[in-house]
Amino acid sequence: MTKSYAIAVLPGDGIGPEVVGCALDVLDAAEERYGFRTERSTFAAGANHYLETGELFDAVEAQLRDKEAILFGSMGDPRVTPGILERGFILEMRQRFQQAANVRPVRLYPGVPTPIADLTPERCEMVIVRENTEGAYVGRGSTVHAGTPNAVAMQESLNTRAGIERVVDFAFRLAVGRRRRLTLCHKTNILVAAGQLWQQVVADVGERYPEVEVDYVHVDAMCFHLPLTPERFDVVVTDNLFGDIITDLGAVIQGGLGVATSANLNLDGSAPSMFEAIHGSAPDIAGKGWANPAGAILSLALMLGHLGEGEAARAVEAATVEVLGSLPALAGAGMGATTAELGARIAAIVRDGRADTGLVPDSLLGVLAGLAPSRPAG
Repeated sequence: MTKSYAIAVLPGDGIGPEVVGCALDVLDAAEERYGFRTERSTFAAGANHYLETGELFDAVEAQLRDKEAILFGSMGDPRVTPGILERGFILEMRQRFQQAANVRPVRLYPGVPTPIADLTPERCEMVIVRENTEGAYVGRGSTVHAGTPNAVAMQESLNTRAGIERVVDFAFRLAVGRRRRLTLCHKTNILVAAGQLWQQVVADVGERYPEVEVDYVHVDAMCFHLPLTPERFDVVVTDNLFGDIITDLGAVIQGGLGVATSANLNLDGSAPSMFEAIHGSAPDIAGKGWANPAGAILSLALMLGHLGEGEAARAVEAATVEVLGSLPALAGAGMGATTAELGARIAAIVRDGRADTGLVPDSLLGVLAGLAPSRPAG
């Protein structure tokens, strides 16, 4: 019997529809080659929909909750005040669906240029696990005397033991399947209360995983070590804000935002997980065919691995790496092909069964399999 998966597709704004369109073409190829199918529901969430209707996450929550996974493009538009879409949709989805772990591979693939001199793929292969529902992103704050010289703004950061423990335990389990090293990244010398709670949880959870070596790095020191000695790190676990910042630095190291990908994982199967490239909507290049679809297609690979289609996931990742390694550049029109052409090349490799999975022999996908449960439809 052919397996079928119910997924939601949120193309979003700017370049989102272009890169998601490429990912769906690759998904078509994977279905043909590997004998599964998906039932896809596309939702018109994003700036245009908000400007026309005023609707945000509330309008689609019930429909999305029934899906097994969500493939997300990008969201953001200069016509919408910053924070409305980000908080009213993206953060709402992460929090209501308890997508507790944001998993971002930082991996330099063969043939992909990096601005770091002499960096090789063997030296850059880590995973950053970011707590995804708490910290400074809970949205709690207030402003008094707004618009006056006496304006005062307060912004709270919330850390709970339960929230920290679930993501730290996931990071330890991930480390067990990799090189058995885990680094806590925080700012314990200044953010003393939150930092102590994170350190205590890591120490307590670490007792269950004695085979994992644990160390600690301040977040400012991480910004120094990450580009110069990335081989020092295997699995990094950190809070929401710090994770947001250092993963963008990681994306630069691995070849740019167009190559970087992420999974927003619900860790207990109570709601769907969401998969997205980490780049923004880039409205200035939307429609020009300049966007690199690799991040979105690698997000698809993570989604397939999460759903249990490991063979297809590895093929999609390997095909993407093969095409990335053949490009003359990875910025703007210098890619040597349009967005759609790159997507078509990757899809053709997957469809024909020509993907060289030896390009990614220690794929993250295999390690992730089974760590976060996929969710039955309905």
